[in-house]
Amino acid sequence: MPDPFTIVSGICAAGAVAAGFGFRQRAVRAEARIDLLQAELTAERHAASHDPLTGLPNRRAFYRLAATLLTDSAGQPLIAVVLDLDDFKQVNDRYGHAAGDQVLISVAERFAAFAGDNLVARLGGDEFAGLLASPTVDHRWMEHAARRLSDALAVPIQHGAVNLRVTASVGLAPVRGPAQLSDALCRADAAMYRAKSIGAPRPTRPARQLVDTNHHGDSLTAHR
Repeated sequence: MPDPFTIVSGICAAGAVAAGFGFRQRAVRAEARIDLLQAELTAERHAASHDPLTGLPNRRAFYRLAATLLTDSAGQPLIAVVLDLDDFKQVNDRYGHAAGDQVLISVAERFAAFAGDNLVARLGGDEFAGLLASPTVDHRWMEHAARRLSDALAVPIQHGAVNLRVTASVGLAPVRGPAQLSDALCRADAAMYRAKSIGAPRPTRPARQLVDTNHHGDSLTAHR
């Protein structure tokens, strides 16, 4: 007859193996659950800070990220950029909201490509903003940047069988620290509206630019 002690030992060993296997299985499931929760949390954080259509940071994230960049810039001047599409409502009214969405996506992609590693965001509607690193706040550099951005945005956008041509009014203003961010964005926004007030854009008209200097700082407007 088998030794009872051996039988009991075997049963205990088998139970220990089964318990260990079960523990490992539970540990694997727990790790998978943690990974899933972390992924969901990351997705929720991204959704809360990014525009769902263009994928750019939203208004709240822009102000937070811009303040961080200005804090870490060690006094290096940055250029605040505000742009607004001209007569964007006509795109939605004439071609539909799908066309309007395609325009916004294309504008976001072109603005991001123009800015490179710099911060760009969709503030809402057809309004975008950016914070560009600049070696100087010289007007010639700002004029060149405004012209290049205006030209990039004016390239026709393919939507089905239709080529959509949109233009943008652009305002720029230098900002040298976190405390100046709101003021610089206000000046850039005002410059953008001055550009828009110049008049309705024409497809063949070159970019028109206006430099305005006051005691608050320099701002530049560009309009196609």
